[in-house]
Amino acid sequence: MEVRVLVVDDDPMVRRLLTTVLAAQGIDVVGEATDGDEVVPAVAEYRPDVVLMDLHMRRTGGLDAIRELRRRPGPPAVIALTSFGTDETVVAALAAGAQGFLSKDDDPEHIAAHVRDVAAGSGALDHVSAGAVIRHLSGSRRLDSRRDEARSALDALTTREREIATFLPHGLSNREIGRRLYLSESTVKAHLGRAMAKLDLTAREQLAVLVDRAGATAPGTGS
Repeated sequence: MEVRVLVVDDDPMVRRLLTTVLAAQGIDVVGEATDGDEVVPAVAEYRPDVVLMDLHMRRTGGLDAIRELRRRPGPPAVIALTSFGTDETVVAALAAGAQGFLSKDDDPEHIAAHVRDVAAGSGALDHVSAGAVIRHLSGSRRLDSRRDEARSALDALTTREREIATFLPHGLSNREIGRRLYLSESTVKAHLGRAMAKLDLTAREQLAVLVDRAGATAPGTGS
């Protein structure tokens, strides 16, 4: 399959190397761009199937360039390319609309194979990037699970108990909570005591953590 590639990188040596590597693998580098702000006009001129996009450039970063491309009709596939990438960088590139993420240190044949995969409609992640995505998704699932568990626990409380508890993450005293809800300090204390007993908690800080985890904290209280 013939694949047309646009290489975007602000380092001329990197552009030259990628062009040489891809050409040796039978992939046609139809054009180059030296910064993210050149991507859209370069794509319009060269009509590539795949854009190899550096993420760290002087004027316009690769993430912004990817987002701009995705706003255009019929954009080419994009592979984010970087010499260093954290888990957050990998996930950000994919969230921006990249179909793959590769390291500049990858084997030339490996890069070429991934370019062909993306051109054919498949995603491309090296093993390091794949691990980053897995860790991110696993972390998200754990957070979702903990949030759902916290919300389920708070369902055991009455409406008034939950309302009072939502102020705990702000660090307010019983008197301050009572002032905001027009309740006596003793009433607030009694409701919180019953809430902690229902949830088998021994400290109000534990209830504050549960409320925060459930995303049920009251809006900012001000002064």
